[in-house]
Amino acid sequence: MKNNNFKIAWKALFFPAILSVLTTSCNKTVDEPDAGISSPSSLDEKAGTWKPYILASSDDINVPAPEAASSEYYKTELKKLKEQVDAIAPVQREKVNYWAAGAVYRWNEIGRELAARYNTPPASNADGKYPLPDAANPLADPKFPFANPPYTARALAYLSVAQYDALVSAWNYKFKYNRKAPSKNDEAIKSILPVTDLPSYPSEDAVVAEASVTVLKAMFPGEVPYLEEKLAEHKNSRMWAGMNVESDIKAGADLGKAVAAKVMARAKTDGMSAANNQAKTAEMIATAKSIGTTVPWVSQEFPPRPPMLPTYGFVLPWNFSAETVPTLRPGPPPALGSAEFKKNMDELLDIAANQTREQARVANFWSDGVGSYTPPGHWHRKGANLCKENNFSEVRTARTLALLGTTMQDAGICCWDAKYYYYYPRPNQVSKRIKTSVGLPNFPSYTSGHSTFSGAAAELLAYIFPNEKQALDAMAAEASVSRIYGLIHYRFDCEAGLEGGHKIGSFAVERAKKDGAQ
Repeated sequence: MKNNNFKIAWKALFFPAILSVLTTSCNKTVDEPDAGISSPSSLDEKAGTWKPYILASSDDINVPAPEAASSEYYKTELKKLKEQVDAIAPVQREKVNYWAAGAVYRWNEIGRELAARYNTPPASNADGKYPLPDAANPLADPKFPFANPPYTARALAYLSVAQYDALVSAWNYKFKYNRKAPSKNDEAIKSILPVTDLPSYPSEDAVVAEASVTVLKAMFPGEVPYLEEKLAEHKNSRMWAGMNVESDIKAGADLGKAVAAKVMARAKTDGMSAANNQAKTAEMIATAKSIGTTVPWVSQEFPPRPPMLPTYGFVLPWNFSAETVPTLRPGPPPALGSAEFKKNMDELLDIAANQTREQARVANFWSDGVGSYTPPGHWHRKGANLCKENNFSEVRTARTLALLGTTMQDAGICCWDAKYYYYYPRPNQVSKRIKTSVGLPNFPSYTSGHSTFSGAAAELLAYIFPNEKQALDAMAAEASVSRIYGLIHYRFDCEAGLEGGHKIGSFAVERAKKDGAQ
């Protein structure tokens, strides 16, 4: 039973229809496809009752009532808005269309692109040391952050949670105050974008923009000018399009900032600041030896690089308690030199000598290494695209990506816990005939991060999009086996990681079943 998910999903790859999905649905580069104007199939009127992550409730933060539609103040706002729409320039119209793809969709895309930009490990200096990035001086060499997979998973989790909680609160006030869209209050305003019955106050776009920028400034402090530029552009685009008056925008912006501040208060106390505690590695190695790892992992770089985030496994998870993390740890890998170990090593040695073009393609497609937005970003892109293809509302898109983001971070936490508990050597450390083709990860082998992230993502997304389950499981299986083809992992690393990922994803599924969004 242990490997059923891996085996069944991998068989699905051989169906042509699934192969077609896999080759077109995602890409490890940051070349994003053109996205059309958002066209939600539902307003999700009851979203103000959905369960948030950080807020106590959707009215935790007060949003004052707007001016009445009959007031002179609002009439003046409408007059100014009409003038803005009538005077729109071609370049402004382009910005309107860009942001009309969806606020959550675009800011998730920006977050992934920043992760890719900062996914560069520090180089060694003349003394053979690896200097650490400095958050207080983020643009110095090496730049802060090094957006490795755990960092990216955490950044996208906080981004998505802030967007979701802010939108749940916004939906509460939208339907409480029920201010109609400007063009429904003044027929002289000819909105550039489609107008629905969704109330305009507070602006959902301003809510998402301010919440996103607050999080991304903290995660990528060297990008403040860029983020401020995108923030202003996004908010202005809603007025250029005739979709919101200034008071809609201001109320949304104030709410977004307030929610994000609460979300980031959690970030300051989640243990990430202690996730690179190198002093703990000696104790970890001793533990690994005591439970049977006779040859612990060591860095294969020269000069040796300190292990990546050895105490990330102690960071606070989202969908279960910290005490649950050790209970999700898989059983031990095969003993070095055992028959099972030899079987796995022989498979890698055969691939090293006879790698096929298809194996090389799969390994490279899923490499998600330096300069990419890593496996968590890869899956966020898939989730965002599925939301768009299914015409999800802003708040339902945010819910999906928050569930995905939190399970991605939980997967990273559990995987890193296992890696540094067993401290198992990578294949190229055991045999010099194994030369990796897709980079050299600087952390222990067991279990596979790609497999854990992918299993968790597939489990959650298959619940949200049940018609996509076969394709998603196949995608996860391909991501997992790619690490075997890339000579990064033993098969047992990947099978244990994929199985564990599905278990981790099931916790996010249980949350989704109880959040009121069904």
